Amino acid sequence: MKNLSEVQNLIREFYSFAKQRLGFKKPVRLFLKRDADNSQNLLGKTAYYDPQSMSITVYITDRHPKDVLRSFSHELVHHNQNCNGKFEMNGKFEEGYAQENPHLRNMEKQAYLEGNLAFRDWEDSRQTQGE
Repeated sequence: MKNLSEVQNLIREFYSFAKQRLGFKKPVRLFLKRDADNSQNLLGKTAYYDPQSMSITVYITDRHPKDVLRSFSHELVHHNQNCNGKFEMNGKFEEGYAQENPHLRNMEKQAYLEGNLAFRDWEDSRQTQGE
């Protein structure tokens, strides 16, 4: 990814916005992962949240910075859900969990909706400020 330091600055800025918007108090750990093999997979991983370690891993190889930020935003919603005690820790986070578990399905819906809207609102606010 070109301009990684610029992307990291945007991530920090967005994190402050999202923390206030979503209202979580506990910090999240973020890992930006380079993975050339994953980037060659048309349906490769984009990001994931680990509720045990309260960490987000975002894959960055060959991705547009806005896509990286959208993935981060989505995973921050999962962090907020975890901080609010909404994760079912029943070990069922393998492939298909969002199709088979109605509670986790609803959490995914919330993450897609709130994550995308938070990112869009943040981006629009930056543009109105002339950045």
